[in-house]
Amino acid sequence: MSCSARLPAVTAAAAAMLALAGCGGGAIGADTPASSGQSFVGSAYNSTVFRAGGRPAAPDISGTTLAGQHLSLSAYRGSVVILNFWGSWCSPCRAEAPDLTALAANYSARGVRFLGVDIRDDPVSADAFVKSFRVPYPSLNDPSDELALAFRGTVPPAAIPSTLVIDRRGRIAARILGSVSYDSLRVLITQVTRG
Repeated sequence: MSCSARLPAVTAAAAAMLALAGCGGGAIGADTPASSGQSFVGSAYNSTVFRAGGRPAAPDISGTTLAGQHLSLSAYRGSVVILNFWGSWCSPCRAEAPDLTALAANYSARGVRFLGVDIRDDPVSADAFVKSFRVPYPSLNDPSDELALAFRGTVPPAAIPSTLVIDRRGRIAARILGSVSYDSLRVLITQVTRG
């Protein structure tokens, strides 16, 4: 079965096994229920905003940061969280990195937290990316898409880069597929912090 053929939604394990068996983009890069049919590297901007009463809960992912520390998304509960899925090998991720870095610097005093999830990367390349762009926030290491796949029952990242805006209650308020810009993400942050 090719990576572009629809896979039945039997189990996430089956999708992950197929991804490891040859779908070059990994499970979120395959055309599966977990990916919503999106390509792995997404450069076209597409956003979805969820009503306050209809926001899905973000799964409580946890793992090891690129700096070697254990971190859980639940530690950020009570803050608006910008969760960015990226990879050092991804050109659109490099394009959005300066804007994410600037937003993190400008919104940290307002209680907005940023967290990255580094997808399908090796630690040396990821560390070089973080240093090159002076990324001020931590990133969880996700070399096999396990953290990304934890979102399959809610709002999957579906492409790299993808960014989720999570409200103070731990619910997903918005999803952006493709590179974010300073202004587009600033508007979403403002909406979520006010409501």
